[in-house]
Amino acid sequence: MLVVALAPVAGCTSINADSEADVVVAASLELSGSAVDLGTAYKRALDLRVAQLNDGGLLGRRRIVLQVRDNRSDPAIALAQITEFASDTRVAAIITGACAECVTGAAKVINERRVPTIALSPVADVSAPLAERKYIFRLAPNADDDASVLAGELNRAGQRKIAFISSDDAYGRGGSDALGREVGKINAKVVARGQYAPTDNDLGKAARAAIAGAPDAIVVWGYPPQAAMAIGAIRGAGYHGQVYLDAGAAGNLFLGGPSSTTDGTALVFTQTLAIDDVIATTPAKAARRQWFQDFTSRYGTYHGHASFAADALQLIVNAVVRSGSVDGPTLRALLETSQIDGLSGQIRLTPDNHSGFMPQSLTMLEARGGRWRLLG
Repeated sequence: MLVVALAPVAGCTSINADSEADVVVAASLELSGSAVDLGTAYKRALDLRVAQLNDGGLLGRRRIVLQVRDNRSDPAIALAQITEFASDTRVAAIITGACAECVTGAAKVINERRVPTIALSPVADVSAPLAERKYIFRLAPNADDDASVLAGELNRAGQRKIAFISSDDAYGRGGSDALGREVGKINAKVVARGQYAPTDNDLGKAARAAIAGAPDAIVVWGYPPQAAMAIGAIRGAGYHGQVYLDAGAAGNLFLGGPSSTTDGTALVFTQTLAIDDVIATTPAKAARRQWFQDFTSRYGTYHGHASFAADALQLIVNAVVRSGSVDGPTLRALLETSQIDGLSGQIRLTPDNHSGFMPQSLTMLEARGGRWRLLG
């Protein structure tokens, strides 16, 4: 069951529902640049969740205040923002977006200022090694888990020759390594690779490189806008085989472009993106359905990664509620023993693992009729 309450303020102050002080959570997100699609989804999710918590009066007369900055996917800008946040005694915790370098570049500041930070990046290095990331947590699908689920589906479908298309950055390279390991376990192999720069708008060259290997299937590992471009380039180059996407590619519920291009594409992700197909047999599933409806009602569509931002906020809230404090070290200690059945799925953080999204929360979806549905 989700605990819906929030609070952040740095220092050693205890929580008092009658206090007039606002509770501040800071966020450094990609609201422009190559990851703007994800950054916008995160901001919308945080705005909605803060409004829900404030409307519920969970902190008495106090209000939750969200401070958001656009880091433009630029590590130098993110470092300046996080340094400013960490120096503000009102800020109890920080949430960062998809840009891995934007948080790893600020790891020293985060640790020295002892400000708990939850990154929404899919890159494993964000929260490891633990000795250098003591105050950093990560909430996003893990590359190894994505690759394992994809390999299972490839094996079930009898796909043995796999081509791989990815961005030429830490996210894409991590996916390439993970998928290579997993397909080897099913006696399949990667026969061709195509790469593109994170800022590329023409993915034709990467698509042609992948198709040159005459693959049974193509796996695209990329963020939503470029994943969509990759699908278009693959189909435009005349490839009619199966296309699979990793979890990072999950974007809007309703897919743009002609359904003839996207229909049949498979995606590893959480059930929340296709919650209309899920029977709400548990309180957690009912909460996911309600969140999906609230987000869609407010913004006109649903974005797959929105639930991760909401869950990051929830983890901070739960730590504050449990401790009655907004002291940084206290919140950090509670975060690394947190367990929730969240809006994105099951989350479990431990002192040895600051990346807590559980692999059993992943499933296979498919594009059907211009939107995402459960596979099969």
